Amino acid sequence: MKMTRRFGVVAMTVLGLLAVAVPASAHVTVNPSEAVQGGYARVAFRVPNESDDTNTTKVEVYLPEDAPVASVTTMPVPGWTVAVAKRKLATPIEVHGSPISEVVSTLTWTATSTDAGVKPGQFQEFPVSLGPLPKVDQMVFKALQTYSDGTVVRWIDPPANDGGEPESPAPVLKLVPAAAGAAATPATDNTLAVGDTKGGGTDWLGVAGLVVGVLALILAGLAFARTRKEPVRQ
Repeated sequence: MKMTRRFGVVAMTVLGLLAVAVPASAHVTVNPSEAVQGGYARVAFRVPNESDDTNTTKVEVYLPEDAPVASVTTMPVPGWTVAVAKRKLATPIEVHGSPISEVVSTLTWTATSTDAGVKPGQFQEFPVSLGPLPKVDQMVFKALQTYSDGTVVRWIDPPANDGGEPESPAPVLKLVPAAAGAAATPATDNTLAVGDTKGGGTDWLGVAGLVVGVLALILAGLAFARTRKEPVRQ
């Protein structure tokens, strides 16, 4: 009985720690969350559905006005269409020796039907390739998430100065300088592939695997304890 109680206490402690490790709420993120200044990046905007009974049917991502990017392309997402809006620059930017006066301002993905939207308990990734990345510390992408009942969630709050998470955080892509002596090559993807979980978002598969492993150890321990208690039959 003492052995069983000990394993029960261990189980509750481990599960409690796991619960603390998982964020209380999910929000729109950009993954991976870090790229190299001056290079090209392939990222994905990850959109979770936080509703219990409605689907996400539209996602709008606004590129930062203070950090224009010359090239922005999207990858097809089954069940979704994408509209690309552009804006004129007051001061053109120079890319590979050529001035660029028009850049992408907004990307809007719309589900082709309600059933094609992001359902409760699910998430969807919207891949984008962009570059050359500006020489700034970070890019803040404001995002609007629209549900099938007309509700709009605005993920537009920039990072807090004190390091805390704002109420409705916007997706943030941190940019780091190229390594000393290594020039950024525009034709090279300097980031992890789409779908990698480095930085942003929660690695739910990893958490699930950890939970399964812990439960297996607990059950094995309980079984061992029971075998020690049972009398040997002649």
